[in-house]
Amino acid sequence: MSAHRKGESDLLYRDGRWFLIATCDLPDPRIKNPDAFLGVDLGIVNIATTSDGARHSGKALNAVRHRHRELRRRLQAKRTKSAKRLLKQRRRKEARFAANTNHVIAKQIVTEAERTGQGIALEDLQGIRDRVRLRKPQRVTLHSWSFHQLGAFVGYKAARAGIAVIHVDPAFASQQCSSCGHVDRNNRLDQACFSCTSCGFAEHADVNAARNIAARGQTGWAVSHAA
Repeated sequence: MSAHRKGESDLLYRDGRWFLIATCDLPDPRIKNPDAFLGVDLGIVNIATTSDGARHSGKALNAVRHRHRELRRRLQAKRTKSAKRLLKQRRRKEARFAANTNHVIAKQIVTEAERTGQGIALEDLQGIRDRVRLRKPQRVTLHSWSFHQLGAFVGYKAARAGIAVIHVDPAFASQQCSSCGHVDRNNRLDQACFSCTSCGFAEHADVNAARNIAARGQTGWAVSHAA
C-alpha cells in the first residue's frame, strides 16, 4: 500500500485511541463482465438478504440500537455538561458500530459474488424514506440505519475486486413473484412469507425480493452494455 500512498497522513486522537488516516490512490481494476447477478434486498428485520438465500439478520443489531436510543434519551434529559460529553461519545460509538456492521455485511456480499463470478445488483435507495410506509418504531430504525453507507461499502469493495455493481429500481420487488412475474400485494402474506396468488410459488419474502432485484440487475446491465 505504501507504493500507492499520496498526500499527507493525519494522526488523530479520539476517545482514548489513536488513529492514523492515510489516503491511498489505487489503480482501477478491470471490471469483469458478469454472466449473472447477486441481488441484495435491504430491510429492517433482515438488514440485507441476497438472492442465493443468505440473510443478514438485524434482530440483535436492532436490540443494541434500541438500548443506545434509551441511553441517549436519558442523557439528553439530564442537560448537564457531563451528560452532553457522554452523549457525544455515545454518538461516535454508535457510528463506529454501524460502520463496522456494514463493513462485515458488505465484505460477505462481495466475497460471495466473487466466489460465484456474479455481479451485484443493489436497490436504488433514492427517496427510500418517502417511498416506504412503516410503523413509527420501524421508521426510527429505517431513518437511522446507514443503508447508503452499506451500499457505498459494497460499491468500493466490489470495485476493488473487479466486480460489476448496478443499482435498480426496487419498486414492487416485494410483491412480484420471482418465478412467474405476477405482481399482487396479496402475494406478500407477512414480513417473512411470500406465496404467489397466480402460480403458487412460495419463498421467504426477502429472498424472493432479492431474486427480483437480481433479475432487474441482469436486464439493466444487458441494456446498458449492449453492443
